[in-house]
Amino acid sequence: MIVTTTRKFDKKFRKQSIQIKTAFKNRVEIFLKNSDDPILKIHRLSGKLRDLWSFNVTGDVRVVFDRSRREIAIFVDIGTHSELYS
Repeated sequence: MIVTTTRKFDKKFRKQSIQIKTAFKNRVEIFLKNSDDPILKIHRLSGKLRDLWSFNVTGDVRVVFDRSRREIAIFVDIGTHSELYS
């Protein structure tokens, strides 16, 4: 699988703490090896984000991504649950 990011994701990622960046790196490695790994808790979103998916980085931090293209995941946003879904 190929992973790419949007400008919005990159901007928000730069603002994350070192701990979140480290956790993110570990989760992306898992995502690339097995995107169905239960530790990621990948799920389809609903409402206005219904075409997107999400996985957990930490207990409250999520990555929102688009996987509508086969073998390509586009990371579009990162943040806490309330930042992303409120």
